[in-house]
Amino acid sequence: MSKYSFYYDESEHSRKINHKTITAENYFDSFIAVVVGWLSNKQAGLYERYATFESKYQHRQSNGELKSTTIKQSQLKSGFASLNADNLSLLEDFVTLFDERILVYYAVTSKIEYIIHQLFEDYENSLFVDMDAMKYSITKAIVLYQPSEIMAGMYNNTGELIGLLKDFFTAQIEKDKANETLKQKEIEQFRQILLLLDDVSTIKTIDWNYEIAFVGFRKFLDEKVIHDYSITIDKEGENSNTVKAAERVGLCSVSEADSLTSCGIRMADMLAGIISKLLKALHNALEYASPEELINKKILDKSWFVINERQLALYKKLHQVAIELNKAWHKAFAGTYSDDLIVFIALLSFMNHFKSVEDIKKDLDMQGEYFNAYCCEHLAEHFEQMRNGRQIPALPTDTVTDNDLSNGFVINRRGAKVYFDIDRQPLLVIKNGHQTFDVLSVGLSKEMIPVVTIVEEDEVKCYRIPRELSEWAMTYVGLANMGENVFPSKVVFSKTKDGYVADIL
Repeated sequence: MSKYSFYYDESEHSRKINHKTITAENYFDSFIAVVVGWLSNKQAGLYERYATFESKYQHRQSNGELKSTTIKQSQLKSGFASLNADNLSLLEDFVTLFDERILVYYAVTSKIEYIIHQLFEDYENSLFVDMDAMKYSITKAIVLYQPSEIMAGMYNNTGELIGLLKDFFTAQIEKDKANETLKQKEIEQFRQILLLLDDVSTIKTIDWNYEIAFVGFRKFLDEKVIHDYSITIDKEGENSNTVKAAERVGLCSVSEADSLTSCGIRMADMLAGIISKLLKALHNALEYASPEELINKKILDKSWFVINERQLALYKKLHQVAIELNKAWHKAFAGTYSDDLIVFIALLSFMNHFKSVEDIKKDLDMQGEYFNAYCCEHLAEHFEQMRNGRQIPALPTDTVTDNDLSNGFVINRRGAKVYFDIDRQPLLVIKNGHQTFDVLSVGLSKEMIPVVTIVEEDEVKCYRIPRELSEWAMTYVGLANMGENVFPSKVVFSKTKDGYVADIL
């Protein structure tokens, strides 16, 4: 059996989660871990190629190493659109190094979720309470609303945090009552959370759990049936906490090395840095600046989509590395709260579907809206899977069987056939006047073409509908992501002299 060599590094790692960490100006909730690896007998050739890449950028090395810190966060303010020529060249050369010989695993973990998990570590899912959904809701509320009292109080290892959480959810329920129609489900969720908080114990510890990064990697190894391997971790100090954590989750042949002597660690560092900076840029761009903004939809600024062909090609190549290369269910791993990772993957998939920059320019002012709807659909599907108790993949690649692939379609959650080629999807015939259909769900294709799944003569079918109804579809996809799913419902489709109209009965 062949042996594999793996190398680990990380980004946005808070060695301790405390008041200083949480309230720091550059604090980011997600912790990113990356592992790269290959067959050990391929290492010499891969190292030689990486050394050639580094020598080209020797002028950008720091203390003898080319590190991911050579790319500044400000350079990715608008994603790859804001990269200057030098940084664009560096990233192009780096991602081009990845081919089928290289295995990639990455994990994105919420630090706030880790603290919330400790509150409820003795609670399991039951017929009465979906604890996974509850932890998700609490974490998302804190990440979204950023309540200053809780953010400041998280460092306090006492029951004070529980009291702060109760105060926050009680106050938020009262605010939501001002728009009870829209916020009805959130109000009910928050009331259930308050009941649980009445029964919770104090937090035992808020030190970072190093094991989190390796839970998914062990699953990745099992999935790939890799048993003979070694994993080398960037040396961090005398305590070797990361090495010990890797061993505690059952990893074998774990060792440390100085990144200065290991191309593998430096490669993992560079990829972790790229992923974390793009994640952070997305998070910052979609973050609400104040509670008052929460009543409005937040979309990516148009500047994210003003890109040239090289920048679009870079998105496509990173999509290949992060999603397509050596596909695996556990290639991308997250906890219960994984919104940042899903939005990151959605961005790469969204950019990948464009054939050229001209396709983007055709409807440039609407690309932020299209991307928002695309993200909402991904997030809604993820939450639906979580509610159904299914193991949740971060990558949208492995729910397809070989038979489905050979026929060019998948079966969606409602049981309808959905083709990869949207042109093969039948068009819903809407005659002049009014027609009523039993609609089970509404969505958008990767080309942002609206689709509906309907019940027709006791058969479930998925249809394309006219592009004029894109905004209508996006509205209900967005509502579903906010917990307000109005389907199944009867929908009246109308064809008039002014175009197409859809109304829910």
